[in-house]
Amino acid sequence: MPGKHQHFQEPEVGCCGKYFLFGFNIVFWVLGALFLAIGLWAWGEKGVLSNISALTDLGGFDPVWLFVVVGGVMSVLGFAGCIGALRENTFLLKFFSVFLGLIFFLELATGILAFVFKDWIRDQLNLFINNNVKAYRDDIDLQNLIDFAQEYWSCCGARGPNDWNLNIYFNCTDLNPSRERCGVPFSCCVRDPAEDVLNTQCGYDVRLKLIFGICLAQNLVSDIKAVKANW
Repeated sequence: MPGKHQHFQEPEVGCCGKYFLFGFNIVFWVLGALFLAIGLWAWGEKGVLSNISALTDLGGFDPVWLFVVVGGVMSVLGFAGCIGALRENTFLLKFFSVFLGLIFFLELATGILAFVFKDWIRDQLNLFINNNVKAYRDDIDLQNLIDFAQEYWSCCGARGPNDWNLNIYFNCTDLNPSRERCGVPFSCCVRDPAEDVLNTQCGYDVRLKLIFGICLAQNLVSDIKAVKANW
């Protein structure tokens, strides 16, 4: 009708979704930056930042990698989601969505492959653990990680205490001058709840005692068979 104007309301971005995504990702971003800073600080304390070749010197796994990689990924994702939501930047929001989707599908694929190739995964995991057993005394972070894992899962080595023969400090060879010879780390021990002070020497000579017990039992079995043979 003449004299009347039609007003069209322009579409608006929902504030709730926008600021929820912004708030979530700013926390994610800060946590990622914190993880990354801890990892870089740890490498700085080890002298890795001044000598990059030290990254390849360790025979086992350096746990600091977890902080650096996880912190880096969290920082990138948090930045993209936070700035993308705040500035309504479609490129950053698409990057955020695709990155999250990629992580999800990688986790899904890893789970399926781990189920299908479980025997191969088990062998590779045992190999990985044994390589880290060899490097147990080479890095304090790796040492703490192994001790935590053995205490948490109540295990000792990949398959058993004898895996510690792979370590130069714990092996049972006659040429080993270490006081820890034929022993295991304290994290292999079952801790007494009534014990106030942690006994870090509880693993000394443990496998030597086991070997002695096995030899004694085998000798006893031989004696019993010899006696029965004369009946």
